[in-house]
Amino acid sequence: MSGVVVCRGCCCGTVRKVPALDHDEQVRRLSEVAEVRVVDCLDVCEQANVIVVRPSREGRAAGGRPVWLGLVNQAEAADDIAAWVRAGGPGLADPPDILGLYMISPPRRISPKR
Repeated sequence: MSGVVVCRGCCCGTVRKVPALDHDEQVRRLSEVAEVRVVDCLDVCEQANVIVVRPSREGRAAGGRPVWLGLVNQAEAADDIAAWVRAGGPGLADPPDILGLYMISPPRRISPKR
């Protein structure tokens, strides 16, 4: 089963930043089809709400990699993500075209200089 990581810390998932979205409902919908892990911050606050769809074991074996989605601020987006996960997720099924609008690059962490 694919996994989903949902950012809900410093600004993602807050009514103050994204007032029109039922953040708890988004997590509930995704929980129906995947193991959902809620984290404090994924370091791309300018893209709130951020969701990462992780491939299943089979999807990873088929070459799937985590897919980062940003600005996931419409209720329907959770349904699109859920449909993709049900179809197999990264590595096993192509995402619905609409999810291409949400795809972002993961943040690059810079190692401290020695």
